[in-house]
Amino acid sequence: MEINELKKELAEYKQIVKDLSVPIIPSIVPETILVPITGKLSHERFEMIISKLLTSCYEQEVETVIMDFTAISKNEIVETGILGQSIDNLVSSLQLMGVDTFLVGFTPSFTHELSRTGLKVNKELNTFLTFRSAIQFLMKKKNMSLV
Repeated sequence: MEINELKKELAEYKQIVKDLSVPIIPSIVPETILVPITGKLSHERFEMIISKLLTSCYEQEVETVIMDFTAISKNEIVETGILGQSIDNLVSSLQLMGVDTFLVGFTPSFTHELSRTGLKVNKELNTFLTFRSAIQFLMKKKNMSLV
C-alpha cells in the first residue's frame, strides 16, 4: 500500500514540475500571452512546451504568443542538433492554429547556437531583441496605446 501511495505522490509532483516548467503569463495586450523559457532545453522539453501551449492557446483563445528566451544561453541547450528544428516545430504548430508567434530575447551565445542548427529564418518569423519591443510592435499593429 505504501508503494502505491508513493507512486501517486511522485506522479503528482511530476505534474507540478510540468506545469511550472512552462509558465504562461497574460499580457496587457488582449489575446496575447508571454511564455518565459528557462532551464535546460531538450527535445522532450520542447514537446512538452508545444503541447501545453497548444492547449492553452485553444482554451484561452490566444492570438499571439511571445516566447522569451532571455534566460537561455549555450549552457541550457541539451541537444544542439535539434534546437532549430524544435523551435521550427513550435512556431509551425502555433501557426496551424492561427496563432502568431514572437520570439524574443536571443542572447549572442543562443543566437550562435541557433544559426548552427539550421533554424529556418524567413520573413514570417517574428523576432525581437526584447519583450518590450515585441509588445510595442504588437500594440502598434493593433492600434493600441498606453494611457
